[in-house]
Amino acid sequence: MRIQRTVLANHSFIVASLWLTLLWSVSPYLRGADLLPPALPWKGASEALIAKADDPWITPSEKTGITETPTYDETISYLRKLDKASSLLSLREFGRTAQGRTLYVVIAARERSLTPDKARKIGKPTLLAQAGIHSGEIDGKDAGLMLLRDIALRGKASLLDHANLLFVPVLNADGHERSSEWSRPNQRGPVRQGWRTTAQNLNLNRDYMKADSPEMQAMLGLINQWSPALYLDLHVTDGFDHQYDVTFDYNGISGAFAWSPRISQWLNDTFRPATEAALKAAGHIPGQFFDSDGFDPAKGFEVSAAPPRYSTGYGDLRHLPTVLVENHSLKPYRQRVLGTYVLLESSLRTLGTAGRALQQAILADASATRAAIPVNQTETPGERTTIDFLGVAREDYVSPATGGTETRWLGTPRLYPGVPITLLKPGREIARPRAYWVPVTKPEVISRLKVHGLRVETLTQDRTLTVEMYRLVNPRARTNSGYHPFEGRYTMTTQVKAETREERFPAGSVRVPTDQPLGDLAVALLEPESDDSLLAWGFFLEILQRTEYIEGYVLAPLAERMLANDSKLKTEFEAKLAADPAFAASPVARKRWFYERSPYYDDRYRLYPVGIER
Repeated sequence: MRIQRTVLANHSFIVASLWLTLLWSVSPYLRGADLLPPALPWKGASEALIAKADDPWITPSEKTGITETPTYDETISYLRKLDKASSLLSLREFGRTAQGRTLYVVIAARERSLTPDKARKIGKPTLLAQAGIHSGEIDGKDAGLMLLRDIALRGKASLLDHANLLFVPVLNADGHERSSEWSRPNQRGPVRQGWRTTAQNLNLNRDYMKADSPEMQAMLGLINQWSPALYLDLHVTDGFDHQYDVTFDYNGISGAFAWSPRISQWLNDTFRPATEAALKAAGHIPGQFFDSDGFDPAKGFEVSAAPPRYSTGYGDLRHLPTVLVENHSLKPYRQRVLGTYVLLESSLRTLGTAGRALQQAILADASATRAAIPVNQTETPGERTTIDFLGVAREDYVSPATGGTETRWLGTPRLYPGVPITLLKPGREIARPRAYWVPVTKPEVISRLKVHGLRVETLTQDRTLTVEMYRLVNPRARTNSGYHPFEGRYTMTTQVKAETREERFPAGSVRVPTDQPLGDLAVALLEPESDDSLLAWGFFLEILQRTEYIEGYVLAPLAERMLANDSKLKTEFEAKLAADPAFAASPVARKRWFYERSPYYDDRYRLYPVGIER
């Protein structure tokens, strides 16, 4: 036995040694950095922002030449030291992750111990910058640490003279700590990168409407408390190669649709020119973000309003100016972080000088109560325009591995003149009711409405009302999810048919008026045909279940009696037989037809339990 074990041990050792030798010989070719297209050469004035090696306040990332990023604990430790060293900064907890990590926000303001109430009384606009919602895309964290250091200790305190800054270094803290060198093969640095989704495997930038995760609920609470005037969501792109290193997007960019047209006008007329000018002066190449998996100059790009599951769509819908920042993943980490620093500094400065106009735009959009709310993405084209696109030369080849045509980016700048851009229109409009009535039997829905900050009126006693209600027509699983869950839920799409009913709403039910600043959000959450409604996200799946039945030996004589006693029904049935051969040939379909017209049928089957007050 000992001899056998020794042989097996030696055999295992040899196999392991061979495997390690093979891994080390192959691994350089497996690393994403070695497979990426050539990096375009870059040198910019923003490099002067990097602290000297002997600076006692050099950030953890700067110590590595901005090639690596610190752990979550190292990040918070650095911020704690800044907090203690400066009266301008305050590090505060605002929530916890699914694994129990504390979420932190840095409050940078002239006023020590600034609170939301104090901020509203003072009237200064507040910039909320959020990094690490996708924690592998962590440029914003390291840029924010540098900027906070320079505000607190290196002469840039004047940025806070006319605006406040809220900075969330990492929103997906659990994903941040699921860090490795094998996280994002399409991205050039940092060396180790966090994971896209949370410990619950939820993508936070799909969670704004359903708000399932504790991280998103904490962020919505922060937004509700502080009412920021500008919200920056800091990301890194995937996708094709181009010359731009810092790109951004918001609903309404370049004339596209926006739920908040006055806000989008300010972003187009004030924010975008100032941001692009600052980035260009620092040696960066800013541009509009185009969400595309590939690039065909002939086809160009399509631009539509981001739906409210995303930060930009959600912010637009609730009249919170929101900008998605997408640094280009193929640019070196150092270049991307410095570009983000410039963007953050410029945004804070612009908000300080032009914040009053933005606050007026927010108030105007929030006060408007449009009669119909456009919702849902579509392929319907609207206006068309063109752009001279700063691209990178490419060639296509047939891969012997995949057997398909693949793209090889060549690392040479190339101008593509006159690339077409098509602005897409929303898919449909939903009439705005006066209010919605949500029954006490849906506590999860009521809870989500409150998480969003919607004003609700809670019934203290039962009420019976005449309301409009929806019957679901042809409900089905959403195409992109099939029978598989998407973001932790079974999603669906449906049409509806309205009917008027007398409905009892027990005490504890809530009325949700739409004449409030978040009224548009209420419509998008509570209208079943909205793609990001709570029903679409699977909060009402129980209404799809039938719970009472009728046997054939009872239904057959009942149907015969119905035909004999109701000539109108008989005529309708005969017309159905003549027009629909499949129906005529199906006893099951015929029995269902009679059952649905009998008094035994469940009149609440597929009835959406939310009342609509017109």
